[in-house]
Amino acid sequence: MTTFTAWSFKDPDGAGKALAALQSASSDGLVKIVDHAVVRWPEGAAKPDVVHGHEDKWRGTGWGAFWGLLFGSLFFAPLLGAAAGGALGALSKSLEAVGITEDQLGTIRDQVTPGTSLLCAVTDEGNLDRVAERFHGLNLTLVATNLTEAERSTLLEAFG
Repeated sequence: MTTFTAWSFKDPDGAGKALAALQSASSDGLVKIVDHAVVRWPEGAAKPDVVHGHEDKWRGTGWGAFWGLLFGSLFFAPLLGAAAGGALGALSKSLEAVGITEDQLGTIRDQVTPGTSLLCAVTDEGNLDRVAERFHGLNLTLVATNLTEAERSTLLEAFG
């Protein structure tokens, strides 16, 4: 099953470290990374930096549009004023199809502030326990996922 997860970190480099751990797990065959994005907001910066991966060359353009829509609406559209409400409404409807709720969008927006970072990953075929071992000590918080409540509980238990 293809899974979307968003993990927040209390420092601007945490998501990068987690991405390295995820890529290492992928290299060892523990998970398939379909795509990812890292949001890094250094302390004192006016806005966050967003970098997305290109793991799936055939669908890279589609994921780029997805990440652009997601992060553009969450972090950059509010600078436009009244248009932000419409942008977030359109975004929430678009993302419902992949199981990301409006509440989760709000949580993502609230969690990413100056001095923090966020790793969003679209993965498949993961060995949850083995991947969780790679994330040990990274002080992460699960912000959003398209998993069921039972799957989410299992994920949280594995990642401690």
